[in-house]
Amino acid sequence: MISGAAGCSQAAHHGEGGQGRPATVVRTDAGVVEGRLGTDTRMFQGIPYAAPPVGRLRWASPQPAAPWSDVRTATEPGNRCAQAAGLIDQQSSSEDCLYLNVTTPLRSSGRNLPVMVWIHGNGFINGAGSLYDAQRLAGMGKVIVVSFNYRLGVFGFLDHPALDHGLSKHLSGNFGLEDQQAALRWVRRNAAAFGGDLANVTLFGESAGGTSVCAHLVAPGSAGLFQKAILQSAQCTGRKWSPGPPTWFPLPRAERERHGLDVAAKVGCSDLRTAAACLRAEPVAELVKWSDYGLGSGPTVGAGILPMTPEQAFATGRFNRVPIIQGTTRDEHRLFTAAIEAVTGQTTTDAGYRQQIRTLFTSTDAARVLARYPADRFQSPGEALSAVISDWAWGCTALDRDRTLDRQVPTYAYEFDDDQAPWFSTLKKPNFPTGAFHGSELQYLFADEQLPGPATPAQHQLADTMVRYWAQFAYMGDPNGDGAAPWPRFGTGEHVQSLQPGKTEPADLAQEHRCDFWKTIAS
Repeated sequence: MISGAAGCSQAAHHGEGGQGRPATVVRTDAGVVEGRLGTDTRMFQGIPYAAPPVGRLRWASPQPAAPWSDVRTATEPGNRCAQAAGLIDQQSSSEDCLYLNVTTPLRSSGRNLPVMVWIHGNGFINGAGSLYDAQRLAGMGKVIVVSFNYRLGVFGFLDHPALDHGLSKHLSGNFGLEDQQAALRWVRRNAAAFGGDLANVTLFGESAGGTSVCAHLVAPGSAGLFQKAILQSAQCTGRKWSPGPPTWFPLPRAERERHGLDVAAKVGCSDLRTAAACLRAEPVAELVKWSDYGLGSGPTVGAGILPMTPEQAFATGRFNRVPIIQGTTRDEHRLFTAAIEAVTGQTTTDAGYRQQIRTLFTSTDAARVLARYPADRFQSPGEALSAVISDWAWGCTALDRDRTLDRQVPTYAYEFDDDQAPWFSTLKKPNFPTGAFHGSELQYLFADEQLPGPATPAQHQLADTMVRYWAQFAYMGDPNGDGAAPWPRFGTGEHVQSLQPGKTEPADLAQEHRCDFWKTIAS
């Protein structure tokens, strides 16, 4: 233990160490960490918030991290959780991955700052908290940003009766959500040491991260761990748009358990009496292959962590009531169409488009959808398919959820609408404009490792506007203030704030996404 470590917490609170030097040393409840300086931030990376879930702790509820006595260097991210390589993601074989990162402003007014806790997305099968550099958000927004890893795929979401109870405090199926709760409890214990206000925590996430935020709004065990929530492109209510795996939707326990039994059988662990030990003996490389098999990976609904679906909870008011920002991108599904085409090497044809529509809808409804969205009105059949699903499963679903939520909590709705948003540098562009694709807003809030970031002055201005909105909401539960354009609550004439380069203005989601038409189509 270094001399004077007991005073580190107070020094960190004010953003300075001895003799006016910025403090990069902070005492956490498990030991002292030393981070590094950015231009106007302090960054602490690779801090363990739970014990490595390895060996007998594979498929156990998260356990406390072991304390350390020396100063721990916290200048590099921890291991990414076990995952197969994806289109834009690196492979990882590590189960020792429960680490988090803290980014703070370099200096503050001395008062405790709001804490924003980020949950990364990517389908519950890929990703890492360290992909999202939060220096702009923390420095400009004067907030503390925490990001973290959580168990993914079969390691985080396998539901199997042999894994219930015992080392699991709850039923199996939601170990990844339990990790997220453990990270939130770490924030509650340690926020003050970094200059944060443990009573002012905003939980925010995108895609599977947004679905996770939905889950924590519902989960009784998450009550009190956050005071505000931001849902970015969350899929947790409404239509399951894929004709294949239902992606990252919360699904009933019976469904997830059947899937878990099937996965266990596939790897030779079908005997219920020995399944737990058998599964824990399987190598990572074998198990990770099954993360996207069948139903894919995602939350389990029914007893345990998640007693009911977000849809049921929001409709009945049985959720953790906090102010909410919620929104989508205008052209959500263009990313998915482009990704499927890249994986298969096949461009969507007119015949393929028609077949997919017939798979998704009844024959009568499919004919009506094809008449309303004829391929020849778009640059390609792939764009037509993207428009159908962006409207049906994203835009109109978000609008319905806005209506439900705003009846019970202050809700601020947005649509990200930069139709020139920069595309991935490592993913081939499709034969149609990528527009405001799924995840395109992330590069306006973070220096996202997977996206190039704003390019034009107007895009940089939009990024500044979004940081102001998100940070002001973290302070006050209301995005208005700090010089940004007014953003009325959704209930004020069903207001949806359109976030575009050079302007913010109301968007008419119902008209833009043809929601009156979609009301006539069977779900």
